[in-house]
Amino acid sequence: MTDGGGEPTTFLARVAGLRVPLGFVVGVVTIAAARPSSLTLLLGLPIALVGELVRIWAAGHLEKGREVTTSGPYRWVRHPLYVGSAILGFGFATATGSPIIAVVVAAYLGLTLTAAIKTEDAELRERFGVAYDAYRAGEPGEPGRQFRFDRAVRNREHKAAAGLLFVAALLWVRAFYV
Repeated sequence: MTDGGGEPTTFLARVAGLRVPLGFVVGVVTIAAARPSSLTLLLGLPIALVGELVRIWAAGHLEKGREVTTSGPYRWVRHPLYVGSAILGFGFATATGSPIIAVVVAAYLGLTLTAAIKTEDAELRERFGVAYDAYRAGEPGEPGRQFRFDRAVRNREHKAAAGLLFVAALLWVRAFYV
């Protein structure tokens, strides 16, 4: 969906820009409505952890705004941070023990991540031109960059990891003490 000139619509850009605040709202509603059990926690939390590990791996390779990153998970997936977010969301939805919450989380992720990907693709194309087109076409980039934890921290992934622990603790409390 574009405005006719190849740019994402204002609607998509707004949805993409609201994904974090909307995520907090969806998260609060999800936790309030959750009915986790020991089984749903044992099934869902490891999935959420895998999602966060994918995000950390991606963030440890990413130089935001400086280049088209082609190392680490970017060699195989164009938007590994969003893939990690989707896995993480699926894990949390599973941990809540509620099919209704799973539908809400899937709708939130589907809408916001699709908008973010379309908006980001347009921005990267505008900023990096041919280099981004080559990456999208599957041409291999420079494979030499190694994962660096300090890069993941610089990309603020420690905040997402802290969020994972916080939500896991809240779900644990809901399962065993509420």
